[in-house]
Amino acid sequence: MEQQNQFIKALTSPDTQEVAFYKLLAEYKERLYWHIRKIVIDHEDADDALQNTFMKVFENINKFKGNSSIYTWMYKIATNEALSLLGKKSKQLGISNEEWIEKQTAQLASDVYFDGDAMQLKLQKAIAMLPVKQRLVFNMRYFEEMKYEKMSEILDTSVGGLKASYHHAVKKIKNTING
Repeated sequence: MEQQNQFIKALTSPDTQEVAFYKLLAEYKERLYWHIRKIVIDHEDADDALQNTFMKVFENINKFKGNSSIYTWMYKIATNEALSLLGKKSKQLGISNEEWIEKQTAQLASDVYFDGDAMQLKLQKAIAMLPVKQRLVFNMRYFEEMKYEKMSEILDTSVGGLKASYHHAVKKIKNTING
């Protein structure tokens, strides 16, 4: 915790802010990119949301209260940015978020940034069919192996609710994959 406080101090001090921010970027950009990418599916959209995330982190670092880890705080910002971008994209096309995700997932096989095999593609398509909240919970738990308590902080949802969402997501995915 003391190390985090010193790092926050470096991020908010004009003398050390730039170096500290580059360190923050180097430390977290890849993990946040993949979290965002699982939400928005498309590489370019993930890059846009990641850039917006780091801009918000930079602009709002003085508002960080330290009630959670800086990573949890940034993860929450990244989640909100990804969901916001998803909402904007689907609204522009006059379709639901779910339809937008299905459309993006259908294009995964031709995406140069997707290197999964046929089974991975099938899994991604099954995940894409989940409601947004279940998709978030599934990705955070299954791929990132995040503990329910940490998810609860990020998503402002009870641990019990998250466990139920994960259980339902797994069941739906199995049904989809097994036909």
